[in-house]
Amino acid sequence: MTRHAGRLITIESLADLDRRLEQGGTRLVGWRVVGLDLRDRSAELAARDTSRTTFAGCVFAAGDDALHAARGALVLPAVPRPPADPRRTALYTADELYDDDAYGASLDGRTYAWTQRRHDPDVLLDRTLHDDGIDRALAHWVEPRRLVGVMGGHGLPRGSAGYAEAARLGRLLSASDGSRDGFTVATGGGPGAMEAANLGARLSAGGAAALEGALDELAAVPSYRPSVEAWVSAARTVLTDAAGLPRVDTLGVPTWHYGHEPSNLFATAIAKYFRNALREAILLQVCGHGIVFLPGAGGTVQEIFQDACENYYAAEDAIAPMVLVGREHWTETLPAWPLLRALAKGRPMERHVHLVDTVEDAAEIVRGADR
Repeated sequence: MTRHAGRLITIESLADLDRRLEQGGTRLVGWRVVGLDLRDRSAELAARDTSRTTFAGCVFAAGDDALHAARGALVLPAVPRPPADPRRTALYTADELYDDDAYGASLDGRTYAWTQRRHDPDVLLDRTLHDDGIDRALAHWVEPRRLVGVMGGHGLPRGSAGYAEAARLGRLLSASDGSRDGFTVATGGGPGAMEAANLGARLSAGGAAALEGALDELAAVPSYRPSVEAWVSAARTVLTDAAGLPRVDTLGVPTWHYGHEPSNLFATAIAKYFRNALREAILLQVCGHGIVFLPGAGGTVQEIFQDACENYYAAEDAIAPMVLVGREHWTETLPAWPLLRALAKGRPMERHVHLVDTVEDAAEIVRGADR
């Protein structure tokens, strides 16, 4: 059994699997079971919660793969060769990543399955070459654009008030104000608040009415669990309905590190990386016109202080706004704001950090800083 920092556990032998199960584990959340013959473990696995388990290249007893997939597990085939071109020189589109109706057979799903072969030196080299190519393609794509980041919780379901707020923020940031074009919204490219902000930006040319219609459509499939396919299909319906709108670019920067958090379809350009640490740093780096932090948990808190660290040491002309949305969330639920304000005190960044209650206030601060 291999542990990674955080919630991920990778199991690559039956002995490791048996030992873990014997210790009394009942929820296999974050487990990655790789390349095992599980035909003799049918009863043991059926008795556990596998709703957030990844099975990559495993052999199952008849019907077990369908059982676990129906619960929300990610069941992927064995993939010996890299589906994603290691020498790729362009960003992805959603149509490229989701090139098959079955997620496990798509480029996105097959590439995640291939990443489980982490010990092979050729795999490590291919990942490095791929990420370098994506890095260069992203730098070229970003150059003519004014990017604003939107960070927030990946677990925010479609149909929730928070999802609608994040989508409205994406629309407000992307929309033209009459004197100049809107910003290009960048997110981590995944589900939840990230998807919502990319959605709002993508449909911003259609105004509030287009966005409200899309939110209603998406609410029928709140999450990618248990079915990534249903989640993708709802997004495709929205994009088909919006096909007549003027194109508005928006960026997603996801990672195959979180394989069971699929990339959303509303980013027009997708810079998908293998290495999550590289992806996190680059996402913050390219958002040169500010970042809005919606309510979130561990990942969003990390992003706040990763961005704060850069601004702490930066010259004032290199600091862009940091806007936290949700006074109660950031002062009581997860009190990041008092520490951020104390960190900024007396530094050039002090006047660039803000706490607001609404996404409208956040958008106004970002727009005001650009005047």
